Amino acid sequence: MNIQWKGVMPAITTQFTENDELDLELFKVNVQAQLDAGIHGLVLGGTLGEASTLSIDELRLLTRVTVEFVDGKVPVVMNIAAQTTKEAIELARIAEEDGASGIMILPPMRYSATDEEMVTYFKAVAKSTTLPIMIYNNPIDYKLFVTLDMFEALIDTCSNIQAVKESTRDTTNVIRIKNRFGDRLAVLCGVDTLAFESLCLGADGWVAGLVDAFPAETVAIYELTKVGRYQEALNIYRWFMPLLELDIHPKLVQYIKMASVYTKIGSEYVRAPRLVLEGEERARIISIIEEGLKTRPTLPEYKNLSALV
Repeated sequence: MNIQWKGVMPAITTQFTENDELDLELFKVNVQAQLDAGIHGLVLGGTLGEASTLSIDELRLLTRVTVEFVDGKVPVVMNIAAQTTKEAIELARIAEEDGASGIMILPPMRYSATDEEMVTYFKAVAKSTTLPIMIYNNPIDYKLFVTLDMFEALIDTCSNIQAVKESTRDTTNVIRIKNRFGDRLAVLCGVDTLAFESLCLGADGWVAGLVDAFPAETVAIYELTKVGRYQEALNIYRWFMPLLELDIHPKLVQYIKMASVYTKIGSEYVRAPRLVLEGEERARIISIIEEGLKTRPTLPEYKNLSALV
């Protein structure tokens, strides 16, 4: 299906059973909650999806199950985090074969590539596939920064490179990208705690994390902001902030999964080497979640507002 790089796209969690098997039924519960809330796409196989712990067979199964389950309602985007160009090209081929609508690509993993090497890498993958592509720009976590000049070189020759997941933590980069490329390069915020600001500055969407536990509130912020109802969106965002801060911690997977337990759309089970939360840390995270639930706002009617303007 065609993909529009806008709206809320959950970086969806992978659900496991207590015995460390894929829990596809609970996974579908979470995806259905996302669809019911009005999300605009799904991103599989990212950090929150614990992709680094999954086998190729498991990744492919998740893609196929998701594509079948959403049945064309929203696009399904597969993340590629590869160590070699050859591996990335193969993963792009697999994503296309399994029915993904697009791919998100990280820079080469475990190697501090030069700018030239990164551009060459992205071009090679883009030219190997017909799928539309979002580049994941996250120099904080991955130590590699895709500059505006690099994007210029990429989009000049690769028409299927269409979007960037903007996770530099510098909201002014949204403006720089839009000033330089206009609508040629869509910008999706990749940091939960900067989402409202990024949307106000012109970001097209939000690849979200806490949406895995609170889908309606996440989509409401996007929809209200996009139609200029800023104060209503800001009120929700202020309530949401202590929860959104769970997304910017090394244990974001465990924290967000714990939140989804309390909203009854996920489990806390993670795959080793990750461990479920224990002790004081567990109590602290639960207290944040419980406080959020106790003060959870009543949402205005928000669905599809942006589609009307």
